[in-house]
Amino acid sequence: MGKVSIGTNVFVYPNPVTLLGTMVEGKINFMPLGWVSRVNADPPWIGIGVNRGHHSTKGIHENGTFSVNFPSADMIEETDYCGLVSGSKADKSGLFECFYGTLKTAPLISACPLCLECRLVQSMDLPTNDWFIGEIVSAWIEDACLTEGKPDIRKMNPLLLTMPDNRYWTVGPEAGRAWGAGAELLKRRKE
Repeated sequence: MGKVSIGTNVFVYPNPVTLLGTMVEGKINFMPLGWVSRVNADPPWIGIGVNRGHHSTKGIHENGTFSVNFPSADMIEETDYCGLVSGSKADKSGLFECFYGTLKTAPLISACPLCLECRLVQSMDLPTNDWFIGEIVSAWIEDACLTEGKPDIRKMNPLLLTMPDNRYWTVGPEAGRAWGAGAELLKRRKE
């Protein structure tokens, strides 16, 4: 079986589905966001790519804060709704029960298994998007989503996104241990 070219409209596959939380002109706003990546270990920085036309970019520039909330698969309807309407036209503030940690302008969603509150470190203008780097100042997780004190992806049951087919997915069974699945091959290659 050979490879075929699919052009350049490709994405990291799959993306996590998150809900970006911002305050825009004093009002809570959320939008679904898949372009999310950890970009630095210490200090803990996260990068997000947000189309410049989204209402949420205004809130990040206005306050210098944002939150990244990881909804579970049972929140698919509310998550998708947040992407169907703009915060400039619809009030999404009552859609979720919210709380605040250290940053009072980074709304966190109580129903999401994992929530990160971030302080803006740097932004970069790209041709269509703004790239924001935020320092994770605090992370909040449901007790029930921990195993041995660490986040358990099976318990979180997060949504994943594939593009450009625009489909939501959930996590399947564990495939192996990172930094362990290749140990036997490493051993054989050294022989």
